[in-house]
Amino acid sequence: MFKRTKVTDGTATGQDPDAENYIDKEVGIKKRSKVPGVMITQFIETLPEGKSHPDFTRKPIALTIQEGKFAFFKAIVTGDPKPDVKWSRNNGDVSDASRYQSKYDPNSNEHTFEMPNVKPDQADTYKCFATNEFGQAMVTVVLNIIEVGFKMNKTGQQPVVEVTDFKKVLKRRSKVRPKAEEPEKKDGEIDPKFWELLMSADKKDYERICAEFGVTDFRWMLKTLNEMKKEREEEQAAFVKNLSNLKPIHVNSDGTASFELDMDLLDPSSSIFLYKDGEMVPYTKELGDQMKHCLKKVGRKYIFTLRDLMPEDAGLYQVDVDDVNMFSTDFKIPMVDFLVKIQEVKAIEREDAVFECVLSNPFSKIMWFGKNLPLEQGDKFDIEVSEDMLIHRLVVKDCMVIDKGIYSACAGIKSCNAWLIVEADKSVPKGKKAARKTTRAGGSGEDLSKIAQEQQVKLDKNREERKEQIKAVKEARAAAADVSDSGDKTGAASTDGQSKAPKASDSGAGKDKAGAGTGPAHSAQGAKGGASQDVQLAAGEPGISCGLSDINALRGKPAELTVTMNTDCEGAWFKDGEPLTSGGGITISKDGNTHKLVIHSCRDDDTGVHRFESGNLSTEAKVTVGDVPDFDPDDLHKFSKPVIVRVGQNAAFKMPFTPQESLVVSWFKDGIEMKDGGGIKIVREPNHSRLLLRDCLRSDMGEVKIQLKSPFGAVEATSRLIVLDRPGPPEGPVETTETTSSVIEIKWSPPKDDGGSPVTNYIIERLQKGHSMWTKLGDVSADKTSFRDRNVTHGKKYHYRIFAENPEGLSDALETTDSIMAGIMILSGPPGAPKVVSTSKTCINLTWTPPVDDKGIPIIGYQLEKRKKDTTEWIALNAVNEPIEDVNYGVKEVTEGAEYEFRVSAINESGAGDLSPPSAMACAKNPNMRPCFKDPEDFIVVRAGNSVRVKVSYEAEPPPQITWLRDDEPISPWIEVINTEGMSQLVIPSSKRSDSAIYTIKAKNSVGEACFDIEVRVTDEPKCPGPVTLEQTVHGKVVVSWTPSPDEELDDRLCYMVSQCDSNTRMWKTAVDRLFDHTYTVINIYPGIEYHFRVYARNDMGLSDPSQSPTWGINSNRVPIPTNGVTGYSMGMNFERPPSILVPLKVHTPPKGYQVFMTCAVRGCPVPSVTWYLNNICINSDKNYYFTNSYGVCSMYILRVRPKDSGDYRVVAVNALGKAECSTKLTVKD
Repeated sequence: MFKRTKVTDGTATGQDPDAENYIDKEVGIKKRSKVPGVMITQFIETLPEGKSHPDFTRKPIALTIQEGKFAFFKAIVTGDPKPDVKWSRNNGDVSDASRYQSKYDPNSNEHTFEMPNVKPDQADTYKCFATNEFGQAMVTVVLNIIEVGFKMNKTGQQPVVEVTDFKKVLKRRSKVRPKAEEPEKKDGEIDPKFWELLMSADKKDYERICAEFGVTDFRWMLKTLNEMKKEREEEQAAFVKNLSNLKPIHVNSDGTASFELDMDLLDPSSSIFLYKDGEMVPYTKELGDQMKHCLKKVGRKYIFTLRDLMPEDAGLYQVDVDDVNMFSTDFKIPMVDFLVKIQEVKAIEREDAVFECVLSNPFSKIMWFGKNLPLEQGDKFDIEVSEDMLIHRLVVKDCMVIDKGIYSACAGIKSCNAWLIVEADKSVPKGKKAARKTTRAGGSGEDLSKIAQEQQVKLDKNREERKEQIKAVKEARAAAADVSDSGDKTGAASTDGQSKAPKASDSGAGKDKAGAGTGPAHSAQGAKGGASQDVQLAAGEPGISCGLSDINALRGKPAELTVTMNTDCEGAWFKDGEPLTSGGGITISKDGNTHKLVIHSCRDDDTGVHRFESGNLSTEAKVTVGDVPDFDPDDLHKFSKPVIVRVGQNAAFKMPFTPQESLVVSWFKDGIEMKDGGGIKIVREPNHSRLLLRDCLRSDMGEVKIQLKSPFGAVEATSRLIVLDRPGPPEGPVETTETTSSVIEIKWSPPKDDGGSPVTNYIIERLQKGHSMWTKLGDVSADKTSFRDRNVTHGKKYHYRIFAENPEGLSDALETTDSIMAGIMILSGPPGAPKVVSTSKTCINLTWTPPVDDKGIPIIGYQLEKRKKDTTEWIALNAVNEPIEDVNYGVKEVTEGAEYEFRVSAINESGAGDLSPPSAMACAKNPNMRPCFKDPEDFIVVRAGNSVRVKVSYEAEPPPQITWLRDDEPISPWIEVINTEGMSQLVIPSSKRSDSAIYTIKAKNSVGEACFDIEVRVTDEPKCPGPVTLEQTVHGKVVVSWTPSPDEELDDRLCYMVSQCDSNTRMWKTAVDRLFDHTYTVINIYPGIEYHFRVYARNDMGLSDPSQSPTWGINSNRVPIPTNGVTGYSMGMNFERPPSILVPLKVHTPPKGYQVFMTCAVRGCPVPSVTWYLNNICINSDKNYYFTNSYGVCSMYILRVRPKDSGDYRVVAVNALGKAECSTKLTVKD
């Protein structure tokens, strides 16, 4: 049985649907789930093997949804045995099957809790319980319901009130309503979307939005918008502190669309709603990549994202906080697709890469992305669009390795992507930067222009078909309207003959010509009442067959206006409402049904509206008099001069002209119109135009033309752009026209591109094969494309390269593909077969004899080859250009134990000659040899406690057996022996004095045996000797004796050292060293001098601490001096004396800030005390001065002398017998 404990934490009543079943169940430990928010209770302390308590791998997600929608929660649970899943809510039950449905899908293992047609009273906190016999898992989830429309009081106690002000009742204040709720629009009423978009748009977008909705009164629009903005800001202030950075919706490189805004909410719990075309859109903050709409909050930034874009996602998106709109943006999805998608591009470093695509419909600008970042026109990228806006091109300039990655093009919701692969330029030496290339890599590989033209034809055809359909519908409607109008007018004419018929004109009139010598006439339909005319013609009444059209007439040239009637009738001409008659340069004529107005020489006052009237019919047209655009001759002459620039520089063109209305300025290069963008900058001013071409390449060279076009004609001016660059490489291949033992002649062709400047000369360089340095041979003039090299050696091979030179520099080199040999190739005969001199496991030494027949050409060296046994491949051990100069060689590229044979060939100037016969097979192994030791040490000293390591290197073949002995006995087991190839090592981890011994190493193999002895001495620093005694047995000699050191018994190499010091020199010196006795006789001992002795013990580790002797002096240990019978006589000596100055102070005059050092010498016994004075004031305790007294030499030191240190200095020496003093003066100079 499982051990259980009593319940300590139960579930509150009403929370668990099976609470009654589990209220008495025994539970154990609270567990933590990997999924946040899941609470687990385990019923037993130890789970059986293979069993588990319930847990959630996917928990239900909080949901905010509109009333009446379908709401559901999903959860996935695990556990063994399979858990039982139940759902409940905090405030109410879920037993109503019509409102709550629990489902389980065995395939996906998903538990679903569904609520169709959700109601506001179902907003609550729901709980999901998963239970089995081993435990229970529980998770909570919140459901929020958004009420729509207006609701009656839920209690039903309030009387029903008639709704009169819907603005106060509706939950949402925005006037943008769902399509189902939109009221019928009145004539002239503006769509509410117009104002919502304006309030969230930048000022630069106002004109576009007004044009889209047909609003032309900008003054009224701005006034109304300011009022609405003020009202909206007051509403927003109740919910947000700050609202900024409104970014409209746009499509991202990953295929999603997003818009964002920065917003500071006053109440963080305020509800945020998303609407599309007035309808609420459900979204979530947690199911980011699983739902179509999601909200991500980063700080104060709110980002709304749409995934899986479809055409139906287009619409007006709005963000509301509670019932107040904060932001509106219009998502438009153009109907466009890719006919040709961008393709993968492989480019060489510093080359331009091109991505191209073709669209199904014209599109002014598509979005380009590089590595998920938007790309813009600039120095790095050129974005080009064809004139028909179908072909789009991205140029990545000057590609580098860091530019590689995925690039994508996005048009509407369609996108395509491709890789850019940038390869390093292998032709550039390592460490040098490659030169900028003028070539382009990539492109679609298809004729895009042809595809675009075919698509344009299709679009034009579809457009014409639509126009025909629209025209047919309009004509049908107009005919029906005209029939009804003519009936009414006919009745009116019968009763009132003075009523005027409507004016008619020819709706299908073509272009009238202005007469001989006039410019082209651009027509604008000037006739009126074309539909009425058709009715008149149908009734057989007078009508206009061909009406007037607007014309543009050249000043000083004739112009003609012609009207054709369907019957012979009279008519009158008017200009700006004034009647016209023949005369004054105007002729009016009639020829049958044709009426003409001819202006013989057009003047400015002829400009105006000309009208022809015949009865109640009229037609009119506007006549505009002007001149063909023209250039000033001086400006034209100046412009015609070519513009010359170097590669990489900018080229500028400027052309002045006379200002004129409706003037179109166009720039062309080689007949192709240039557009502003990329490396092209076009500036249009009222009286001139400028063209700037940035970073010119050789491909930019050509004819540059400016065209001025107006309704009166066109004029052109032509110039030329010359881009200078160093020439291209000479054309190859290099031909060898002659080769002898003394001459090599080569020939080439001139370069295809001379760089814009004529080639002045060619430079020829040569490289001898096997060498690394190119040598300049000379140069030849541009008219000569051959060169004779007379400085060649027979049999040698050469490489040549040719450079073309012009004033801009040198071209790239044209090199010979193969080396050219001087004369005929003469190869040496075979050398003797290689012989094996010696072998080892790492080297085989060979020797051979030179060839018997060297063909008269000196041998440079040899090439050696090897072949491993049981293989057929011969491997060269050295290159031909790296010959072996000797006839001996050690081959180290061998494998131990493998067998090889070798062959050799002789190398001369022509190359490697015939191969020698192969050598005998040689095995890479060491020869058998008796063991021998290499430079071993025979004596080792180690401090006690340290490890002992005895390393001995040896040579032997085959490998010997190693044995170590200690004093001819086997070594102890705690001594470790480490044997490696060619070396053996004896290791004592922690040594003691007892480990001192003679260790013997023995090496034995089948060839012989060798041994070697190593003395190992383990010792420590010696202890000092015992007490030292002094004794004088002979005058002038002292015997120094001492007790032996305690270590003498443990160390037979222990010895002693004696040092002495006397009162005269006061320096210690060694009297004797390496003394193995315990006494030593010191000679030259003089009376009246004190002596001191020290005795040290010495061993292999060094010296011990000294043992001090007693002082041997004037009155100690004296040897009685015989008086020869004289008694009572003694001689006394007294060294006491008063102080005296041996060396006085000197005068000092140092500069300010310098150092000062004063010194004097004082003598006296006993030693006198010294005092320093400055101006009779004692300065011994002053820290600004440093005093020393070394054996009577008294010194004073001043680090930086100051002016106040000037004065009289005095030194006073005093002892018991007297006083002495000296003085000096110190003067500090500024």
